[in-house]
Amino acid sequence: MTTPVPVRVLSLIPPMTQLNTPYPSTAYLTGFLRGRGVDAVQEDLALALVLQLLSRDGLQQVIDLVQAQYDADPDRAFSPAVQSFMGQRDQYLATINKVIAYLQGKDSTLSHRIVGRGWLPEGPRFAALEHYLDDGSGDPLGWAFGALGQADRAKHLATLYLNDLADVLRDAADERFEFVRYAESLAGSQPTFEPLAQALAAPQTLVDETLAELTRKAIWRQRPTVVLLSVPFPGSVYAAFRIAQTIKAEFPHITTVLGGGFVNTELRELTEPRVFDHFDFVTLDAGERPLLALLEHLRGERGRSRLVRTYVRNDTGAVQYINMMEADIAFAEVGTPTWDGLPIHDYLSLLDMLNPMHRLWSDGRWNKLTIAHGCYWKKCSFCDVSLDYIGRYEGASAVELANRIDAIVAETGQTGFHFVDEAAPPKALKALATELIERGSDISWWGNIRFEKTFSPELTQLLADSGCIAVSGGLEVASDRLLDLMKKGVSVEQVARVTKAFSEAGILVHAYLMYGFPTQTVQDTVDALEYVRQLFENGCIQSGFFHRFACTVHSPVGLNPAEYGVQLVPLPEVTFAKNDIAFIDPTGVDHDALGAVLKKAIYNFMHGIGVEEDVRNWFPFKVPKPTVPRNKIEKALRTRG
Repeated sequence: MTTPVPVRVLSLIPPMTQLNTPYPSTAYLTGFLRGRGVDAVQEDLALALVLQLLSRDGLQQVIDLVQAQYDADPDRAFSPAVQSFMGQRDQYLATINKVIAYLQGKDSTLSHRIVGRGWLPEGPRFAALEHYLDDGSGDPLGWAFGALGQADRAKHLATLYLNDLADVLRDAADERFEFVRYAESLAGSQPTFEPLAQALAAPQTLVDETLAELTRKAIWRQRPTVVLLSVPFPGSVYAAFRIAQTIKAEFPHITTVLGGGFVNTELRELTEPRVFDHFDFVTLDAGERPLLALLEHLRGERGRSRLVRTYVRNDTGAVQYINMMEADIAFAEVGTPTWDGLPIHDYLSLLDMLNPMHRLWSDGRWNKLTIAHGCYWKKCSFCDVSLDYIGRYEGASAVELANRIDAIVAETGQTGFHFVDEAAPPKALKALATELIERGSDISWWGNIRFEKTFSPELTQLLADSGCIAVSGGLEVASDRLLDLMKKGVSVEQVARVTKAFSEAGILVHAYLMYGFPTQTVQDTVDALEYVRQLFENGCIQSGFFHRFACTVHSPVGLNPAEYGVQLVPLPEVTFAKNDIAFIDPTGVDHDALGAVLKKAIYNFMHGIGVEEDVRNWFPFKVPKPTVPRNKIEKALRTRG
C-alpha cells in the first residue's frame, strides 16, 4: 500500500479586491479544509501589495522611476497627477506611513492635522471638494460630515490622498493599476486569452515586480505544495496570473489551482490551453467538493478521471473538463470560516464615496458570512439563475449560524458582520435574530435582501434588536410593468411599505436601481425617478444607486432574449471568458443620457435636495410628465396592505 503524499495548501487573495476587509473566499476554504484535517494556510497579497507600494520605500521607488523617465526624455509629458506628486514628493515621503497607520486605526489623533488641510499634500483628486454641495458656511465638507465629524472628514481627505497616489501609480508605473478594477479589461468578457497573454509576456512593471517579490516571500514563508488562487472579479485575474507565473517559474513543483466567482461565471466554456501554462487545474462553482477530490488526486488516492468540476490540459495539449458526479458538501457542513493568518488589524478603513451604504463597503473591517448558499427566489430575469451560486439554494440552522458567529467574534475580536448572501432569506433571518437575542450576542450586521412583504414591522424591529444596522435590496426599475417582466416578485407599493418598516426600525435602507432594461421607455424612466423621489420624500429609503442594466449569457434575458423583446448581438468565437453580451433594443432610447440624470438626481435626493421638485427639472432635455400621482407612495403607506 502506497503512502499518501502530504499536501500543504496556501490560499491567496490576489490584487485587487477590497482594502478594508479580506475577501472571504480564502477564509471559507481555509476553515473548511482545516475542518477536514488538511494542512491549510492563507495570505492576502492584495493588501500586502498596496501596503508595500504605499509606503515610504514604495513611493521612493516611484520617485526614482519618474526621475529615470524624465532623465531619458526631458520632453516627456507627465500627467497632472505625476507632476503634482513630484512637486510635493518630500511631503508624500514624510506623510505616507503616518496616513496608512491612521487609516488602519492605529493613530487616531492624526485626524487633527489631516483636517487642517495644511499637513497632507493635495493632488488633483482634492479638486472634487470644490464641487461638493455648500451649506452656506463656506465649508465644502460641512453638509456631509457636520460640525462634529472630524474623524470622518480626516478619513475622506486621507482617502483622496491615497486615490491621488493610485493615479500616480497608474500614470507612472503601470497603466492598468487601480485599487479595484485592476487590469479588468484584460479578462472581463474577453473572448480570447490573447490580451492577457500579451500582458503577461510584457516586461514587468514596478507593480508586477513588487507582486512577484511578495509572492516569493509568501511561498518561502508558507512552503506550500498547493496554491489556490480565488479570483472573484475580472479586476483580480491579471494579478492572479502574475502570481501563478512567478510560482511556475521559480517553484515549478507547486501545484497551482484557479477558482472563484470570475471563473464560475466567465470561464464555463474554457478551451484555451495557455491558461494551463500558469495553472494546473481550474475548478468551477462551490469549491469544497472539487478541492477534496483534487487533494485526493494529488495524494495519489484518486485518479485524474475522477476529478469533480475541474478543467485540465490533457496529454494531447487540449483542455478537458472532468466532472465525476458527486454530491456537493452541504452548506450546513462547510464549517466556520477562519481569518487566521490574515492581518486583520492592517486593513485600511476608507471613506471614498459619500453614499452612506457604499461607505459600509469600504469603511471598517467586517466579518463576511453567508446565511444560505444561493438564492431562495432565483427567478429574476437579469440574474445568473442558471448558475450554481444562484440556483442551488441550501441553508443552515440558526444554531449553527450563531455558533459560527460566536466563533468568528472569538477569533477576530470584532463584532461587525456583513452577510454576503445574494438575498438573505427572511425566515432564516428571523430564526437567526431570535437566536442571537437569546444568546445575548451583541453584534452589528447588514446585508442584501428582497423587499418582500414577509418583512413586516414586527420582523424588521426584531432584526434591529438583533443588531441589524442596514439592508440593501433591488427596487431595480421602479416600474410595476418592468418588475413583472423581470419576475422580481415585488411591486413598488410593496417595496414602499417594506422599506418604511425597516426605516422606522432605525435600519438604513439602500435601494439598488437599474436603467436600460429591455423595452424600458423614456416614460418608464421618468416614472421610476418619480417613484424614487417619493420614496425619499416619505422616509422609506436613505440611500440608492442607479446602474446600467447589463445582459449576461447565463440570465433569462441572455438565454431567451425574444421573451424580453430584444435581439442579442452575436459573439465572436469564445475560447476564454464569456459573460456580458450586447443586445439590440427596438425602443432606441438613449439610456446613457438618461442615466447621467438619474445618478445626479439620486445623489441630491440622498442629501435632501430637490426632493419636492418636479423630476422633469433634473433633465436638460424635454421628457414626458410622470404618469405616477405625486402622492402614490404616501397612499400606499396609509393602506399598509
